[in-house]
Amino acid sequence: MANKAAKQIARRNIAILGRTHIISLSVHALFLVLRTLLYSSPRSSYLLYAALSSPSIAFEFYLERLGRPAFAPDGEMRRSGEDLEAKGLTEYMWDVVYWTWGCVVAAAVLGDRAWWLWTVIPLYSVWLAYTTFTGMQQGMSGLAGAGGAAAGGSSNRQKKMEKRDGQKIQYR
Repeated sequence: MANKAAKQIARRNIAILGRTHIISLSVHALFLVLRTLLYSSPRSSYLLYAALSSPSIAFEFYLERLGRPAFAPDGEMRRSGEDLEAKGLTEYMWDVVYWTWGCVVAAAVLGDRAWWLWTVIPLYSVWLAYTTFTGMQQGMSGLAGAGGAAAGGSSNRQKKMEKRDGQKIQYR
């Protein structure tokens, strides 16, 4: 059972990547079929499609490279790949991929004005950066006070001890 966790991550990554590629192919094929056969779109529609779906495709290939396990010729796993369900930047990349798929489907069905939905991605990026910065700033200000519970109030355990013994606990 050596490397059980690595094998689980590898299996999960293979499933996620396979599902992602099938959905991506379906979404992009739907756009091209609907825009070519049903709506006879102008050239600018295809330029918008290429420009606004390219970050999603780039992220998808990057996630493929990051998460695909590597096997030796004898079938032994050399590298399990990074966890594709990790928090942070990986999670943000998945958000961009999913939102772009939604925009591609909306643009295929509703027309080129649906591409305005894509502006949510940069706004979401700004919001994430702002909340990360303010959270980090609050964390740093908490470190500057250094003392935690001793500086502010007492914990419930401390209050019980003081009530029972009548003596106050001092911290150094």
